[in-house]
Amino acid sequence: MKTNKLLVATLVALVSIGSYAQTVDEIVDKHVAAIGGMDKLKGVNNLVIERTLSVQNMEIPSKTTVIVGKAMRSESSIMGNSMVQVVDGTTGWMIRPAMMGGTGDPEDMPAEMVKQQLGQLDPFGPLVNYKEKGNKVELVGKEKVEKDDAYHLKVTTKDGQTMDEYIDAKTYMLTKLKTTIQGQEGEITFSDYKDFEGIKIANTMDMTSQMGSITMITNKVTVNAKVDDSVFKKPTK
Repeated sequence: MKTNKLLVATLVALVSIGSYAQTVDEIVDKHVAAIGGMDKLKGVNNLVIERTLSVQNMEIPSKTTVIVGKAMRSESSIMGNSMVQVVDGTTGWMIRPAMMGGTGDPEDMPAEMVKQQLGQLDPFGPLVNYKEKGNKVELVGKEKVEKDDAYHLKVTTKDGQTMDEYIDAKTYMLTKLKTTIQGQEGEITFSDYKDFEGIKIANTMDMTSQMGSITMITNKVTVNAKVDDSVFKKPTK
């Protein structure tokens, strides 16, 4: 009798685990379809994204060039001073003005900072092809984000970084992300998605952390632009 009960309990557990995994995959599949579909995303080699950052009553223009899975260059102008951050493979370099603690000359990016920036090489997020990337996704449950239902997914990347993603239960768009931003716990909300050449990208992103808040507005996105690889190479002084 005890054996039968144990067998039933085991079967129930196996069914539950199978349903759970299927639910995660269903959410992820619908999310991928919502942002453009796997075929469209696989056809993207690079993105050039132009945004405006609003922080401390300043409007800061920025331009980010991403070679998917390979390299990223972000450049912005702050009060007439240029700031550049580049990740190329597993190394990085940056240019910081004096007001940001730099010298205005190219310098190597600290290893921990490179690690934090590597996620930008994956512009569509860790959910897309998560199994192939070696990421793990756990469905925590359904929660409210503002007034809307959202699926709370806990993501652990291959290199051990964790984040909480909230996928809208109706649109299947990413609506909120909780992660570590420059060593601080932070939160990003995504809204006003727009279509850029068949790919949905949030027009507005609001970042909050102990350091303050930043609003980013997406002005222009170019898919598969002509990009000169030399922009990722660290210049000599």
